[in-house]
Amino acid sequence: MLAAEAQYSADQVLHAFRHDEVYLFLGSAFATDGIVCVGYCFLRKRFDPLLMWLAAFAALYGVRMWLQTDLMGFELARSLVLTRISAAINFLIPIPGFTFLQMAGFTGRSGRVKTGQLRVVFLALVVATLIFGPLPLFYSINSIVVTVFLWILLFRSIGKRTQNREIAAVRVGVLSFVALALFDNTLGTVWGLYRLEPFGFAVMLGIFGYLAARRTLDREVELGEIQKELELARSIQQSILPASYPQSANFSVAAGYRPMTSVAGDMYDFLLASERQAGLLIADVSGHGVPAAMIASMVKMAADSKGALAAQPAALLREMNAALHGNTRGEMITAAYVYLDAERRELCYAAAGHPAMLMLRDRSVTEVVENGLPLAAAAFDSYQEKRLALKTGDRFLLYTDGLVEARNGTGEMFGEERLDQSLAATAALPAEAAVAQILAAVERWSAEQDDDRTVLVCDYLGTE
Repeated sequence: MLAAEAQYSADQVLHAFRHDEVYLFLGSAFATDGIVCVGYCFLRKRFDPLLMWLAAFAALYGVRMWLQTDLMGFELARSLVLTRISAAINFLIPIPGFTFLQMAGFTGRSGRVKTGQLRVVFLALVVATLIFGPLPLFYSINSIVVTVFLWILLFRSIGKRTQNREIAAVRVGVLSFVALALFDNTLGTVWGLYRLEPFGFAVMLGIFGYLAARRTLDREVELGEIQKELELARSIQQSILPASYPQSANFSVAAGYRPMTSVAGDMYDFLLASERQAGLLIADVSGHGVPAAMIASMVKMAADSKGALAAQPAALLREMNAALHGNTRGEMITAAYVYLDAERRELCYAAAGHPAMLMLRDRSVTEVVENGLPLAAAAFDSYQEKRLALKTGDRFLLYTDGLVEARNGTGEMFGEERLDQSLAATAALPAEAAVAQILAAVERWSAEQDDDRTVLVCDYLGTE
């Protein structure tokens, strides 16, 4: 008797396998498609919401196909928990499906709101099924909502003539799925034929996958073009920054430039770079990226056009302000300019809303302060100058606020005091090494850069 039951069970399992082998294969294929989409995103190291929603849609549908086979029914019948999970997956599948269509732009302007409402409905069905079990009412709600949504989507697309191949392809996919799903729910139940809905889903998934892949590749091409343009912009911006200060018996100047992105709103320039005189300009445009970089280029042009005033810091800033006002789309520019004269052993300094210049003399750091309004803030503005006698061994630091405003993991800023200490610690170093050490101190403090960072260090080497 036991042997007969065992033989009967084996025959039953074999019959179920033969009946379900097509659906087991399709379920595996759909789940594999989902895994491939996820793997592609990981390989690209870039999260793509469109592909991830498609992956969830395909994988869940594939899992449901396995669970609905007679073969898996033998195991599900033994466990109430597995039965409820299997039923809940039915109501989970529409969520990524609707979201994919909405993100792909096939649900119209109001798609975001409608998709959000549908997500709430189906999440409620999932939770209710896990709690109360697979009640007939839940399946009825699921069938009605899904069918209505698909028919609305289908009629909405058919009702509009379009030359868009993507929309035409979606029509084919949705029509295939809807037609075969409706056939299964009507004539298919009468004739007892195989379920045809999965084949319609295969057609729809193939079309959706093609569209998702195409859009992803198109975005990759666009991003690649944008990256090339940014690299070109970076090269152009780098080319307008002076490479190095010429050899001088009186001055040693070094610069450090760390843009937050490919291009930056910081800039510096050497308006004078002779044996006996040095004119150093630093500026910081509000904002980041390409717009700020374009304005920074305007600042350089404004400074170059007023080069005749290089020995008069206040007059130079005044004329630059007049040239820039009204041409920066509301962005303001902080700037500082220092003119050093080795013959007179004197410096002249002026600034426009910029952080104070620091002077390291005899291992002591002091601020050189003389500020007016930022450039382009007002049509007319006057700037004042501050003059100081130079002493052999003096070191001057010009910088942008990206240094002092750099924040660590707890949100604490690097601050002016730490910058003073960092400058003082470079007393025995040459100018280039001092720049590297100051920037390294800021980078250790704040690993994540959220602003451009620019440093100019000038040493006065002249003899008394």
